[in-house]
Amino acid sequence: MPQRAGVVGLGDMGSGIAGNLIRAGFETSGYDPDTARLQAFSVSGGRAAASAGDAGIGSDAVFVMVMNGEQAHSVICGDGGLTSTMSPGSIILLTATVSPGDARDIAGKLAGSGIDLVDSPVSGGFPGAQAGTLTMMASAPSAVLERARPVMEAVSSAIYHVGTEAGMGQTVKACLQSLIGSVFTATFEASVLAAAAGVDAETIQSVFSNSSAGSGASNTALDNIVTGKFEKSGSHIRTMYKDMTLAMDLARDLGVPLFTASAAMQLFQAGITRYPDGDNWAVTKITEEIVGHGLRRRDNQS
Repeated sequence: MPQRAGVVGLGDMGSGIAGNLIRAGFETSGYDPDTARLQAFSVSGGRAAASAGDAGIGSDAVFVMVMNGEQAHSVICGDGGLTSTMSPGSIILLTATVSPGDARDIAGKLAGSGIDLVDSPVSGGFPGAQAGTLTMMASAPSAVLERARPVMEAVSSAIYHVGTEAGMGQTVKACLQSLIGSVFTATFEASVLAAAAGVDAETIQSVFSNSSAGSGASNTALDNIVTGKFEKSGSHIRTMYKDMTLAMDLARDLGVPLFTASAAMQLFQAGITRYPDGDNWAVTKITEEIVGHGLRRRDNQS
């Protein structure tokens, strides 16, 4: 059973993963180029590493929670990366959302090193990362997954074994994000329709959340809209924009038309252009500005 763990990337998601590992009793090392994040991690009881590779020294398992495939390649396979410091028998958990091809390339570079890879992007966002209730879409041989399970259970409430080859976890995540992005944008537009029609926010929240359309995605989106929380909610628009791009790339490669997800992607394109520092919910303001109405609770009329 792994006793020592590492986390590379201590942002909204990685900081939650690291905190839950510490609380579960794992000796946890962490690295992030942001010194403020490193300091906060150290205060919480972790060992601040000097580099990605340093986080891997002595670690039985390391979570890689960076933004994109280029960063994942760098911290795992680059000079001074995890492959240069981790021992045979240790495990890298690729929890970042990257392309299936990136995951396969990384697995190929690990071949012969004795270091195993679990391709396991996650869902649950900032709240799930902080609460230790992430959903993990894990692809790895069964024996590797069982060895990694203790650290995965420390940060997750649901682990799905979706395949045995690297890339399958990322493929499942891309399919999921095409759905979530579409649910988000449909919720954004429905909220503006309700506002323009004069329906109050409390009524819409009650009806939507208790209807067959209610879901974690739509409920979260609507709650942030009606409270006017368009920034610093832990769900930055850049992340969803990147994830939707990966989903659309996969669809193009496979020749699958995604009509609804394509429309959602264009709304996120408008949102990231208009509100580059906003969260996903900021996309709602594009339509609000067009029609001059926005759905807010009575105590959040901004």
